[in-house]
Amino acid sequence: MAVITQTIHAGLPGKYGEVALVGAGPGAADLLTLRALTFIQQADAVVYDRLVSEEVLALIPAECQRFDVGKSRGHHSVSQAEIGALLVRLALQGLKVVRLKGGDPAIFGRLAEELDALDAAAISWQIVPGISAASACAAATGIPLTERGIAQQLRFISAVDKNCSTAQDWASLAKPGQTLVFYMGLSALGEICKQLMAHGLAVDWPILLVENGSRPEQRCLLSTLSEALADSQKMVLKSPCLIMVGEVVRRRQHAIVLAEIIGPQINKILAA
Repeated sequence: MAVITQTIHAGLPGKYGEVALVGAGPGAADLLTLRALTFIQQADAVVYDRLVSEEVLALIPAECQRFDVGKSRGHHSVSQAEIGALLVRLALQGLKVVRLKGGDPAIFGRLAEELDALDAAAISWQIVPGISAASACAAATGIPLTERGIAQQLRFISAVDKNCSTAQDWASLAKPGQTLVFYMGLSALGEICKQLMAHGLAVDWPILLVENGSRPEQRCLLSTLSEALADSQKMVLKSPCLIMVGEVVRRRQHAIVLAEIIGPQINKILAA
């Protein structure tokens, strides 16, 4: 039986460098962890993704080498194999390398593939977690991801996977008592809504889409499964966009209703 006693993988000693796989969080620089900031500021080379914000990239030292390996749907400027090879090459030069990923590197960040490449070359590495997109979007929109008696389960789902496209266990997803968070799901929104309704969720089941969660340009769309696709097209939502489905989203509905009722009354009082 293997016993894991530390989070740092010890690779080749001596002149070889090491790689820190760092979560950059949802975008706001002040949502970085202190550990993430320390690694960024001490890095000799930073390899970063498309979802890492300009605000976070501005924290990279001027003398540090930068490598943009960002991907978007249908456009991969650098393959995953090439990214792994780049990390190994930089580490073998004796550099302190930061692999900077949006959100948390362990959530749909293809972390395992990069760790495999580092392990194959016996390169030292460690993982620095970050605030996930799900946590950030929930906080930014004022909803709980779980709630006693309403949502006892929280499920993170990759809407698009290289092996199964949008194929999911829809029967298990289309059940009350849980919150569904779809990553990379904007292009599959119509299929997501269609399948959830076909497998049992009500047409008026609440859904919340958050574009650029936690950033100054954040936009939100509160809708239902039957109307979400049309509403998102009218609003012209763009990636990155997180999709949250479940009864906890009704908290947002209640907040909007209260604001519409109480807001004008408060304004009258202030104007008096």
